[in-house]
Amino acid sequence: MGPGMAQIFTMAGCTVCLYDIDESTLLKAKSAIYTSLKTFAAKEVIAEKDIDELYKKIIYTTKMQEALRDVDMVVEAVVEKAEIKKSIYKQLDELLPESVIIASNTSFLNIFNLMPQNRLPYTIITHWYSPPAVIPLVEVCPNEKTKEEIVKVVLHLLKKGGKTPVAMKKFIEGYIVNRIQMCINQEIYYLLDNGYCTAKDIDEAVKASFIPRAMVLGLLQRADFAGLNMTANNYRNKSYQMPPATDMPKTLEKLLASGETGVAAGKGFYDYKDKDVGELYAKRDEQLFEAFRLQKKLMDDPL
Repeated sequence: MGPGMAQIFTMAGCTVCLYDIDESTLLKAKSAIYTSLKTFAAKEVIAEKDIDELYKKIIYTTKMQEALRDVDMVVEAVVEKAEIKKSIYKQLDELLPESVIIASNTSFLNIFNLMPQNRLPYTIITHWYSPPAVIPLVEVCPNEKTKEEIVKVVLHLLKKGGKTPVAMKKFIEGYIVNRIQMCINQEIYYLLDNGYCTAKDIDEAVKASFIPRAMVLGLLQRADFAGLNMTANNYRNKSYQMPPATDMPKTLEKLLASGETGVAAGKGFYDYKDKDVGELYAKRDEQLFEAFRLQKKLMDDPL
């Protein structure tokens, strides 16, 4: 996630220092950022002539003290382990002036319980989605002590980098989209585990229905257009029953046991063995660019 976020903040006009304890990780980040900037230029998001200038605005270091020198904001994107994050926050507290903003990309941890209490007014969650340079959404979540001006600054900075930030009122695990996706996943695996349809059936069904429709209507405005009385009747008539919760879907467990963990492994729900992984990711990003270009056009002219 780090390289994508670094690129976006650079595009927002910031000088960025990317820190990691591993030199080889930083080398991979350099390559990934340059490749991504070239893609952005090819898609006319940035000018070709600006690639090198943006690339040079990112500094790389394996020394934390060097990374934190004269910073206004720190974005933490370390592994999702509470004890590691807590250790990082303790180091940040010792090295940073009090007014520096600390943002976390945590996907589910309540980092406000891990942060030194004196830092809470300047602490916020900015939850990005992968690939972070391409997906517009960033869920912004303050704690009850976060200063209002800090929320405004972070929202402004993200918008300046071309993101679509959504400010939440308070913390909840999974934020908005991950919670919705988990509900969808529960239903998807119920259908698969019980042999109602195939993975391909599900993907084709959603691609040809509510996913593109949501680009225009979202989820709640769709209910307005259909009539809220219809939604209410669905509840009254109990026309839908949630599937029972499960610790691990059988379909997913079987794939994991077979080592079929997705694109990088050559197989998951789909077979990728005869395909170049790099080309697959490039094609994914290409198509995401086109989808989100249309999405921006529609969101700029809402119903």
